[in-house]
Amino acid sequence: MITEGNIKLILGLKIKLLRQEKGLSLSNLSDKTKISISYLNEIEKGKKYPKTDKISQLAEALGVTYDWLVSLKLSKKLGPLAEILKSNILNELPLDVFGLHPSNLLELISGAPAKLNAFISTLIEISRNYNLTVENFYNSVLRTYQEMHENYFPEIEAEAEKFRAKYIKDDQDVLSAIWDYIEQECCYEIDQKTLASFPSLKNLRSVLKKDGKKEQLLLNGRLTDQQKTFILSREVGYHLMNLNPRSAIYTSPSVNSFDEILNNFKATYFAGALLLSENDLIADIERFFGMETWGADHFLNIMYKHNSSPETFFHRLTSILPKYFDLNKLFFIKFTHVPGSGEYNLSKELHLSGLHNPHGTIASEHYCRRWLSVTILNDLEKEMAQSKNNQPICDAQISDYINSVNKYFCITIARPQYPDPNFTTSLTIGFQMDSSFKNKVKFWNAENVSTKLVSETCERCPITDCEERVAPPTILDKRKKEKKVEEDLVKLLNG
Repeated sequence: MITEGNIKLILGLKIKLLRQEKGLSLSNLSDKTKISISYLNEIEKGKKYPKTDKISQLAEALGVTYDWLVSLKLSKKLGPLAEILKSNILNELPLDVFGLHPSNLLELISGAPAKLNAFISTLIEISRNYNLTVENFYNSVLRTYQEMHENYFPEIEAEAEKFRAKYIKDDQDVLSAIWDYIEQECCYEIDQKTLASFPSLKNLRSVLKKDGKKEQLLLNGRLTDQQKTFILSREVGYHLMNLNPRSAIYTSPSVNSFDEILNNFKATYFAGALLLSENDLIADIERFFGMETWGADHFLNIMYKHNSSPETFFHRLTSILPKYFDLNKLFFIKFTHVPGSGEYNLSKELHLSGLHNPHGTIASEHYCRRWLSVTILNDLEKEMAQSKNNQPICDAQISDYINSVNKYFCITIARPQYPDPNFTTSLTIGFQMDSSFKNKVKFWNAENVSTKLVSETCERCPITDCEERVAPPTILDKRKKEKKVEEDLVKLLNG
């Protein structure tokens, strides 16, 4: 079904192409139709749809009938556009995030529609082969959006600071303050029992249920106070910034639009900014970076001081460090693991360095077991088995990427995933070890930090004596064979 917006785009595109075919400038067409240049420009961009009399004037000036101009029929040259417009892809793509309007994309397509349509079809085919779901695509767009802004959003920071100053007093329990706001200002009824009555929903963290004008926040009663505080803080963000559309579930298995994912991110960012004041965090980080020796306990103590979960803490660091410490060559990754399974899933990632290693788009390959992100999960598994300790553990490693000039100073925290302790997670922030990092972080070459030669996946790794290898270097071997064929072919052709 072609939307009203796409109808405007079709008319604008037809007018523009007809004008260009006849060698008319916007000024020429304005003289012929007595329609202002600015209004013609808006029509051609698909932003305005003219009234009947103006369409008649345009049709006459361009030498076509009124009926043809307002029809949805496209010339044979623009045939591929019809499929794109019918697919509704222009409405699904979050073009506005990158400052684009659908007319910008249509303008590109109209230049070589057949070739671009083939290119789009190729992308769709690749996405199917690699199981790129709509959710994965939207999440990739969101990561790009974060990277464009170095993951710092001053307008959300200001909203969080304003709320903190008004509603949270220095001597007040944060959870109780936010709980009061949710009940009194947002008029939510908080229910901590209902989710437990549904076995399939027992591990969900929260669900927002609307019953007429009444709204219920169904909260998992098994969550820690820390987790409850974060979830309620997100709800404050949704309410204060009027973020709609939104998912009713804390972590939804599916999404309806990119706006839903973007609003979820904004509410989550608000919660982090509210709970970890940037001024306090900056002072703590400055003291930590000034230490001569790496200290895991000191790093964890900053997190504990701010009563933050490891994931919230790490996300907050990816906002603060580029903005205030000029450390923008960094990455954040999250691994999930089922103890005893031998499988490690890279489930979240953010790269501000422009160097996307490691990354989570490698299908059916085995991530390098030398990464601290993986080895620390094995350490956590042993510790949990021996002492039943469910507390986070922390470590650091200098990761030296083989066949690359890049080295990263990686700090990792691992912990059981609550409320489902059958999973464990590791969270890593990695800093590219350039001059800026070495100038700001005194412990960059501390003796108590090991250096490890790492690769991307076992299938691509050239390390021959790797004890951690769990799969043969099939992709590397294939590339070597292909390179040998190319070299011998050059020799043959050159005599």
